[in-house]
Amino acid sequence: MTTDVMIIGAGLGGLTLARVLHVHGIPATVYEAEPSPAARSQGGMLDIHDYNGQLALEAADLMDQFRCLILAGRQAMRVLDPDGTVLFDKADDGTGGRPEVQRGELRQTLLDSLPTGTVRWGRKASSTRALGEGRHEVTFSDGTTVATSLLVGADGAWSRVRPLLSTATPEYIGKSVVETYLFDADTRHPAIAKAVGGGSMIAPTPGREIFAHRERGDTLHAYVGLSEPWDWFDAIDFTDAAAATARIAAEFDGWAPELTALITDSDATPVLRPLYALPTGHRWDRVPGVTLLGDAAHLAAPNGEGANLAMLDGAELGKALAAHPDDIEAALTEHEQAMFRRSTEAAEAHGIDFDNNTAQGLATAFTRHAQAQ
Repeated sequence: MTTDVMIIGAGLGGLTLARVLHVHGIPATVYEAEPSPAARSQGGMLDIHDYNGQLALEAADLMDQFRCLILAGRQAMRVLDPDGTVLFDKADDGTGGRPEVQRGELRQTLLDSLPTGTVRWGRKASSTRALGEGRHEVTFSDGTTVATSLLVGADGAWSRVRPLLSTATPEYIGKSVVETYLFDADTRHPAIAKAVGGGSMIAPTPGREIFAHRERGDTLHAYVGLSEPWDWFDAIDFTDAAAATARIAAEFDGWAPELTALITDSDATPVLRPLYALPTGHRWDRVPGVTLLGDAAHLAAPNGEGANLAMLDGAELGKALAAHPDDIEAALTEHEQAMFRRSTEAAEAHGIDFDNNTAQGLATAFTRHAQAQ
């Protein structure tokens, strides 16, 4: 293949694509809006699954590096009743197929695996347009433009590449999460640390939940989920951390103090994360010279598969391009048809219902799942 691949977005999916292409000797350039790799926090923990994310890392020839990132013990899972009673407690025995890593460390591993200059930082795509004959032009926020005959949108929920293929836009799913952090938890917040345990903890009720996991460096990272319309959250001033924290905590009145402290004792300003999704089964007709992957293609409500699917999208696209060096359209068709199938299957999978379950119901579901392994 003589055509350079132009990738918009240096998330896990775009970087996996660039790495797999590099493994096969195919040049690629990644354009990323962020000014540097350290411009912002890259999120918390990711469980990388043996049936998708790890397959992507194998294709990228990065399994040895990945194993060095794994945080032992973090596959442990607990379910607590809102009164603090432990209803399910599974230790990490090292045999699970979903080892946990820090998202930022995994991203840095992918960045380190690419030739210097592959990623162009501080290049925020503002619009795209078709030039004809399979070529497309990307305009960046500084007014500069770049044209390419192979454009890949790996630019997330609000993709600037997607309009070349689809009129679909993400819609709010009726739920948001509020992120909090507690640092030096074992010494400064021992009761909370004990409740969370060595891995992940969830305390659910219909419409309300507190999920937390233990990160590297004795940090607890919590996601407080509330099913409410966007107007409900919009009425809360999240620039006033104390007032916002108090308002969110009020929704958990009567819960055990070691759970509500994940809200009230946060060592960082609470951050609101509205949740959006594209229509399930989102797809498009083949357009020459352009495609999507990851959230740009199939943004879904959080189900534990998003990052894994994005990485596998990138890896499978890279492999398809390597297998069809003289027929880009055949490669893109192969990629899209496979991606449409697996993303739809993931969105429709009848797994454990986290959003509408009681703690007892979730504990029972986890117990049955563990017994079936």
